[in-house]
Amino acid sequence: MGLIILVLCSFFLIYKYLLQVSPSVMTGELMHSLQLDGTTLGFLAAGFFYAYFAVQLISGPLLDRFNARYITAIALLSCAAGALLFAHSHDFTMAFVARLFMGAGAAFATVSYLRLTADYFSPKQYAIVTGFLTFPVMIGALMGQTPLAYLVDSFGWQDSLYGWGVFGIILALCFAVLIKSSNSCSDDSVLPSFQDYKKLFTNPRTWLLTLYSGLAFSPLAVFGGLWGDPFLQTAYHFSKTEAASLTSFAFIGFGVGGTLLGWLSNRFADRYGFMALGISLSLVSLVLVTYCNWHSSFYVALLLFIFGLGTSGIMLGFVVGKECNPLFLAATVIALINSGDALFGACTEPLIGKVLDQLAGTTQGSLNFNVHDYHMAFSLLPMYLVSALLALAWVKYSDSSSVHTTSYFYSGQGKG
Repeated sequence: MGLIILVLCSFFLIYKYLLQVSPSVMTGELMHSLQLDGTTLGFLAAGFFYAYFAVQLISGPLLDRFNARYITAIALLSCAAGALLFAHSHDFTMAFVARLFMGAGAAFATVSYLRLTADYFSPKQYAIVTGFLTFPVMIGALMGQTPLAYLVDSFGWQDSLYGWGVFGIILALCFAVLIKSSNSCSDDSVLPSFQDYKKLFTNPRTWLLTLYSGLAFSPLAVFGGLWGDPFLQTAYHFSKTEAASLTSFAFIGFGVGGTLLGWLSNRFADRYGFMALGISLSLVSLVLVTYCNWHSSFYVALLLFIFGLGTSGIMLGFVVGKECNPLFLAATVIALINSGDALFGACTEPLIGKVLDQLAGTTQGSLNFNVHDYHMAFSLLPMYLVSALLALAWVKYSDSSSVHTTSYFYSGQGKG
């Protein structure tokens, strides 16, 4: 059952990230068909994150209290309904509502994976299993780049999204039929109490990890999910398919780095050191690929790979959050930390679009941004990474000045 859960949750993650990054390969089509400028395109893409953030706050408690079988199936149906509605959209409002449906369902993908693996794998294996999460993330993001760009060119953006809506319905049915049981809390004697939640939400390390995660992941979400492809087309004169292929290297790096950094952090017993290393790699590589004019696509691909690899260090934040809170609140902890990604993504995508509009005076339905416009708008992203490094230092400081409680929580004595 553990293997079945791992496979199905991985497919859910693939589906979630494909839907999340899909606007990046259809920016021109969406701006033309729906008559959007850069700001409204950013808001449309960020609609996914608005719903994701709101639902994320309740996804953890739901999965901690109830069997994940039906909850996750319903979440998948929400994603599928959003994809089908988006495929039939003819104006901004309808498309925005569709993105809300996608984001609401997708809010359960990461939490379901991490909650159920916490049940079926030992604490020693958890850092590696958590790092493995980046592989389905990588695959989903990759499928949302070059393969989806090919489908959009061949069949149009609406038919492409319609097909992925049907896929989501099939996946929901598989989840409902194949999952027979779950180790999620279902007995009143082990349900988290109010005091348990109070201790969690008053733990400053959890909030600092949420801040760190959102700041560290947003540059990849913004670059890979919406604005990276048009930037590469403008700055390096790549075609849409070439730009999507190069952006894919960031997600390949993210997939490889998750397991690698998880293993290294276990091997050297140093979570914070490798989290800091990841942010540093992301910062340097992002600045180089954005502000230096590389004449070879090889160097662009290499830098984007390193960018994604460094970003994958955020997965260790989930491990640290789980280790400093009770195990039976694992889903709530994970959901809270993961909400930082949605919050910053929801704010940053339209903000980048607004800056671009102000600089370029965009005509609705067309991309008129030049390299200088992108350089100015993207200057926010390195600031995020520097701030993430500062937040991580604060987490480590608060860790060193607090009493270590991991063994207490693992023993189950911390239950309310």
